[in-house]
Amino acid sequence: MSVKILSITLLLVSMCVCCHSSEGTHRHHPGPVPPCCPAVTKGNMTADVVGQIYHKLAARGHCVKAIIFDTKNGKQLCADPDAQWVKDLIAKMKKE
Repeated sequence: MSVKILSITLLLVSMCVCCHSSEGTHRHHPGPVPPCCPAVTKGNMTADVVGQIYHKLAARGHCVKAIIFDTKNGKQLCADPDAQWVKDLIAKMKKE
């Protein structure tokens, strides 16, 4: 009888430890990590941009305010949202 009680107690303690440790990982990583642009390009990169989708990013921590475009080489481009070429490209995308 005491072996059963000891086994059940150990099982419950193990479950509590597992639940507590997995709970902490969810708290630190609530979802996908948002993109970050530590710097932006100011040169006109219109020719490299593909597609009609862009993303606006707010400044936070070491990330600067930026517009992200997809490029021909498959990488993302962090652009200065105040650059005239970026404003023109976004306006063109909204018309199409």
